[in-house]
Amino acid sequence: MKNKLTMKNECLAWFFLGPSLIGFSLFYLLPFVNGFYYSLVDSPLNGNFVGLHNYVSLLKNPSFLSALANTAKFTLICVPLNMMLSLGVALLLNRKIQNSNLFRTIFITPLVVPVASVVLVWQAFFDINGVLNSLIHTLGLQPMDWMKTDWAMIVVLVVYLWKNIGYSMILFLTGLQNIPAEYYEAARIDGASRWQEFFRITLVYLTPTAFFIFVISIINSFKVFRETYLISGEYPHSSIYMLQHYMNNMFMALDYQKLTSAAFIMAFFIVAVVLLLFIVERKISSMIN
Repeated sequence: MKNKLTMKNECLAWFFLGPSLIGFSLFYLLPFVNGFYYSLVDSPLNGNFVGLHNYVSLLKNPSFLSALANTAKFTLICVPLNMMLSLGVALLLNRKIQNSNLFRTIFITPLVVPVASVVLVWQAFFDINGVLNSLIHTLGLQPMDWMKTDWAMIVVLVVYLWKNIGYSMILFLTGLQNIPAEYYEAARIDGASRWQEFFRITLVYLTPTAFFIFVISIINSFKVFRETYLISGEYPHSSIYMLQHYMNNMFMALDYQKLTSAAFIMAFFIVAVVLLLFIVERKISSMIN
């Protein structure tokens, strides 16, 4: 039998958890279940159950396949670049260089700048009449509309890196500062080179931090749609037509079957990648320990 104090504590815990659980159920769980139902019927109103037909037809849709390929390509490029550049910056700042606090502030600033302001800056820079084209014109070259060419992917990549390197850098810097200095001193006594210290100490003990940054970078790569949409609109250049563009257009067309099917395919992809990373990270951690 539970004593009165234990029961009282449990009731108090449920009392405080109740509002959060109700909010989670109303705004996350129920829409999730409802969306999955829409993906299995042929109409949102009095629809007939069609199983995986919506998913099969979606995987044969050229627009969806193009959006899927562009999203995968962007993620495969931007995530490793973000990790390498942010780790490089963190290693430099960890050496206690002059004005390191100023550099940290500069790299973190994009995190606190509103998206609308970010878009205005990049529009002013890459627009047909923008700053970059003005510089090109002074050099005697032909200006171009950067967001209407194959350079559009590079522009979006630069925006992503500018927005995320600072956050990843801070996390890496925290991980670096948690590595005991005695490990490096012992390695130097044994005659280890800088590269050996980096690969056998730094990277090994940064594994948990790198794993977390990798997951966050993947998630943030899907959030770049906001900037892309505001810069180039609903139908951008084919190279930056992402899954979020496709789902947004399906929402505008009230095609709930394609919208929910695409959303669940994207969610399945993210969950599968994260679970795979968890397995890899646990194996690496067990090897280290």
